[in-house]
Amino acid sequence: MSGTDGGRLRLSTEGLPGWLGPVAQVAETVEPLQLSRFLPPENGEGRQSAVLILFGHGDHGPELLLMERSGTLRSHAGQPSFPGGALDPGDGDPTAEGPLRAALREAEEETGLDPGGVQLFGVLPRLYIPVSGFVVTPVLGWWREPSPVGVVDPNETARVFTVSVADLTNPANRATTLHPSGHRGPAFLVESALVWGFTAGVIDRLLHYAGWERPWDRDKQVPLDWRA
Repeated sequence: MSGTDGGRLRLSTEGLPGWLGPVAQVAETVEPLQLSRFLPPENGEGRQSAVLILFGHGDHGPELLLMERSGTLRSHAGQPSFPGGALDPGDGDPTAEGPLRAALREAEEETGLDPGGVQLFGVLPRLYIPVSGFVVTPVLGWWREPSPVGVVDPNETARVFTVSVADLTNPANRATTLHPSGHRGPAFLVESALVWGFTAGVIDRLLHYAGWERPWDRDKQVPLDWRA
């Protein structure tokens, strides 16, 4: 249920559970610099890509679908992330329908997700990942009809897992990481993983602007090689 209109994908907030209302509102109101200081280059450079921020409802309440990238990949190897990847030529306009198609296609290829059970309800401003040169459109989805997920290709994906919003907002699971470049950023210690970098930054801002954030110790630091 990604929402189609004459074969075209569309966004729809119809029938969303009430708890997702604040997230849908964020998509309507948030400004790019409220999400990240890294914005797409004004000269248009950067590889267009999209990620799927998929909310579901599991045994422990609202949850997010994440994956751990293979340790052999050239970009962001071994990092927990949202499913996603680069746009293909056939995806369409990168400022319109293209990111929607790319987010669903990549999620299916990486996790086995059935796109037919996903309702896309919002798009966040495009952001930039300087280390890899990706211009990323975060696409918001509601897992209306859950389907089995797991590793499809071990060369791309090491693990697929869900993490509850309750765990993400638990102050005990929050910390700050310090990158060798000197950049400090939020991190989450959940499901035997350290979620950091771009993914953690987007989750952090979503929790904040949706009104779900709880006070946490920003002086608590964890190294990037942290292991549970």
